Amino acid sequence: MLIGLLQCDDVAPELQTHHGNYPEMFERLFTAIDPTLEFRVWRCHEGEIPADVNAVDAWLTTGSKHGVNDGDAWIEALCGFLNRLWKEEKPLVGVCFGHQLIAKALGGEVVKNKRGWGVGMSFNQLTRRAEWMEPWQEGLDLVVSHQDQVSRLPEQAVVLAKSDFCPFYLVQVGRTFLGIQGHPEFTKAYSADLMELLRRQVPGNRIREGMASLNAPVDNHLMVRWVLNFMRQALWHQTSTETTETNPPVNQ
Repeated sequence: MLIGLLQCDDVAPELQTHHGNYPEMFERLFTAIDPTLEFRVWRCHEGEIPADVNAVDAWLTTGSKHGVNDGDAWIEALCGFLNRLWKEEKPLVGVCFGHQLIAKALGGEVVKNKRGWGVGMSFNQLTRRAEWMEPWQEGLDLVVSHQDQVSRLPEQAVVLAKSDFCPFYLVQVGRTFLGIQGHPEFTKAYSADLMELLRRQVPGNRIREGMASLNAPVDNHLMVRWVLNFMRQALWHQTSTETTETNPPVNQ
């Protein structure tokens, strides 16, 4: 499977030496689960928006320090591309900023969380079991780093995981879009370094809580298995739909 990575930011230069940039993070994690995967990267935050929705098998949108409501031209252009993917029923998974962008593009709403920053580990309860969520477990714990979050869901959205802090944590929209507020690509070591970098922006008590939370296990490999299962199921749906349209049933 060829995955198109819609890159929406760069990792801070001082952290790239030890942790790499977003493409390296995603490729390292995903190929640890499936070494046959291939990636193609578009630097959307620099205005590089794909022209062809069929350029890859499935799409993946990264996080970003930018907010989906910033009004930048590249964000609006990327929203337009997401709408094209939606209309063409192409598989898309959005991570953090990408999760929020899915909601915005499809008519939902994103706001700053009144409870402030989410950093460190997030602990979430699964609320519904989709077919692609194998192997199954009742909780989903991932690294987070965000101020904004989805406050109103678009049509056809189903919540699959939530917490008191983030009620729309894992959301499927229709058969082909999936949004994740957490960062499966972030290691706990990167989360710790990122929190150190954010000390001037994030209250000290929240940083201390976030650092302490990193002692817990992280479900990043499980999340990637689910993402790949979701993408393959979405591709199967797309192929079966196209086959039906090309060869409609014959009335007897």
